[in-house]
Amino acid sequence: MNLLTITWDMGRGLDLGFFTLRYYSLLFAAGFVLGYLLMKRIFRKEGIPLEKLDTLLTYVVVATIVGARLGHVFFYQWDYYSKHPHEILKVWEGGLASHGAVVAIIIAIIIYSRKVLKKPTLWMLDRLVITIALAGALIRMGNWFNSEIYGAVENSTMETVFTNPTRERLLNSFEELASVDFKLTNESIITDSVEFPLYKMELEFDNTRPIDEKLYRQRVENTMRIYLNDFDKEEKNIIIEPGAKLQWDEDIENRASIKAIGYPRNPTQIYEAIGYFLIFLVLYRIFLNANLAQRKGFIFGLFLVLIFGFRFMIEYWKENQVSSEEGQLLNIGQYLSIPCVLAGLYFMFAAKPLKENE
Repeated sequence: MNLLTITWDMGRGLDLGFFTLRYYSLLFAAGFVLGYLLMKRIFRKEGIPLEKLDTLLTYVVVATIVGARLGHVFFYQWDYYSKHPHEILKVWEGGLASHGAVVAIIIAIIIYSRKVLKKPTLWMLDRLVITIALAGALIRMGNWFNSEIYGAVENSTMETVFTNPTRERLLNSFEELASVDFKLTNESIITDSVEFPLYKMELEFDNTRPIDEKLYRQRVENTMRIYLNDFDKEEKNIIIEPGAKLQWDEDIENRASIKAIGYPRNPTQIYEAIGYFLIFLVLYRIFLNANLAQRKGFIFGLFLVLIFGFRFMIEYWKENQVSSEEGQLLNIGQYLSIPCVLAGLYFMFAAKPLKENE
């Protein structure tokens, strides 16, 4: 049952004039900042010199970015990047995998614990994963703002139609196009038991240029057919309603509108953000419990079980990230989550109290 349809069209960042501050980048950075402040509190509680914290931040930041990027390259799109290796460095174009980040962070902490901290690796991981869960919640909210890694198309109690990718595509296609706005109507189309909401998509062109209505009508309709209907066979965000015609405003010659169909999606980014934040609270509460916190590797193991167990389940409501996942029993994210959960169970049951000298 649909209780709420959210049209998500805030854009992907704050336009500061000389550059655009992306919401995703802002939330990604906020995850590290809040994690740093939390680790600072933990280090003080444990009596560890704070100068070692700056080194830890460097290790974690580098490992997160490099590991997440390589995880996406090797786990999800190796067929493409093996032929275009120069594009692996283009992190700003997207493509990060959390499984790769976790592997790289573990390797970085092994090195950090031995060379810098002089403490057992599991001792450090037990504390660091608390901040990682918090950062994961913020990163998923960044994905929500960025209109990416969204849920599958279906009616849910809180569905979302991501219109911003369509707006960006049209604005990039027409130099003369000044704005694109979407207004939700009271109409809908039902197909295969899914109710697709209808939008009135309003287009406004640069009023300093004369508009040849016939030329523009043909150009706009052709471009929409290419950029919305054909291109969105994969993205499925907004398409033109079958048979809909471009309607030019009678009062304003530079404005036109057309009916479009919105694809309702599960807002899984929000579900994941809430889930990861709750896991953060659970881990931090356990850390404050002296008995459990002293069991080396227990919190780290619980982190793996909760994070990747939740990730395994939420994948059933998400859109496949690559075409190779279509028709598979499990997607790549689920296959990668299984060994993480098993490893987590091992560390939980094998956890032993810290020795006095540790």
